[in-house]
Amino acid sequence: MLLAGCSGDSAASAGPAAAGRLRATAGRESAALLERYDATLAAHPALASRLGPLRAEVVRHAEAFGAGAAASPSASAPAPTARQNVPGEEKAALAALAEAERRTADARSAALVTAPAELARLLASVAAAGAAHAYLLGGAP
Repeated sequence: MLLAGCSGDSAASAGPAAAGRLRATAGRESAALLERYDATLAAHPALASRLGPLRAEVVRHAEAFGAGAAASPSASAPAPTARQNVPGEEKAALAALAEAERRTADARSAALVTAPAELARLLASVAAAGAAHAYLLGGAP
């Protein structure tokens, strides 16, 4: 006998509309994270070689969730509000970026519970990448 919620069907029963909302939310989160990278790069251009590969992955994540238009290739025009939140000291800026990666990864992990299988796999993969980014940025808890 299967218990409700343990059958694996609960996520599938949420339907395509719920999956679309989850995907759109993940896309917006990736776009916001990308803005954070761009703002950090604008405030600290010397970090370009360190942040460039991680930013490129965030662009791919945004595209995977359908937020490709938000994932512009240029780091020259960050959102003003994001730029204002970047600490002036490089170490603090990296810590803030690591925390943003961690929060985003945690949100994606939490969304796994209600996501259909295919989207859950994508969310899990991107959450793991975000956790790795946080670690690489020096933000390991």
